[in-house]
Amino acid sequence: MKVMDLSRPPSEGANGDGSMAAMIDSPGAKFERLLAIMQTLREPGGCPWDREQTHASLRPFVLEETYELLEAIDSGAADALREELGDYLFEAVFLARISEEAGDFGIGDAIDAICAKLVRRHPHVFERSADDASMTSDQVLEKWETLKARERDSAAAGGAESKTRKTTLSGVPKTLPSLLRAYEISARAAAVGFDWAKPTDVLAKIDEEVAEVRREVEAGATGHLSKAEEEMGDLLFAMANLSRKLGIEPEAALRRADVPSEDASGVIPSRAAAALGGSAAGLQQLRRFVALRVRSRCPGAVSSHPS
Repeated sequence: MKVMDLSRPPSEGANGDGSMAAMIDSPGAKFERLLAIMQTLREPGGCPWDREQTHASLRPFVLEETYELLEAIDSGAADALREELGDYLFEAVFLARISEEAGDFGIGDAIDAICAKLVRRHPHVFERSADDASMTSDQVLEKWETLKARERDSAAAGGAESKTRKTTLSGVPKTLPSLLRAYEISARAAAVGFDWAKPTDVLAKIDEEVAEVRREVEAGATGHLSKAEEEMGDLLFAMANLSRKLGIEPEAALRRADVPSEDASGVIPSRAAAALGGSAAGLQQLRRFVALRVRSRCPGAVSSHPS
């Protein structure tokens, strides 16, 4: 029996006349190759490192690939985005392979689930009648929240698979970065009517929270678990709400800020330096922070990963 050469793209094995080229160059055929490579890596005689991995051990790599993908998106570089999307896809295939080996589900089941969800959540596309009026983006978002609420109610009545009651906020992962989680929670709350009328209303709330933080700072109530920390949390939550009202994702906005460079050049952006008042002590502290961040990203700081 002829064994497939997984080290080469399928198209390299095509007939010279180009027959079947379209089929073997299809995304489906390439995805099948990725699945075959993953299976080989996990089988006896495969890669020892890959065979040892579990869902839990892959968690930091999933997080790392997520942030590398975000960085590629922010860079606007198509080549970087293509590579990081491949790494991201690999993590999904890896996790699904482990689940399949455990007898839980395979990657096909995950694909079925997302396809069913997309069709279910887009009735304005897949169940639309010829005489139905077109919907705006805002109307679609409102429709989605209604559909999600209906799904949560169904899950709550589902019995065995639903041990806890699903709520409006239960779908917001607790593992999200705190600023992004605040943004998502405020969006869920706004969808069910808990929202400010306009951005200037949120600005007034921010002014109020700044005054409360100032009062605690002046009273000396600072540090972990202090009243100032509580008020600072309220301030950050209000700022996440303002970002949402302005149509700005706060994590993306913070990434785009002129924060200290983490390369080895030692160059401090002018805005960051100005924020410190240009003091020698402040600049030295900033450089020390950058040096620590660079060292933390050096090889050996975390376990290596094939992608």
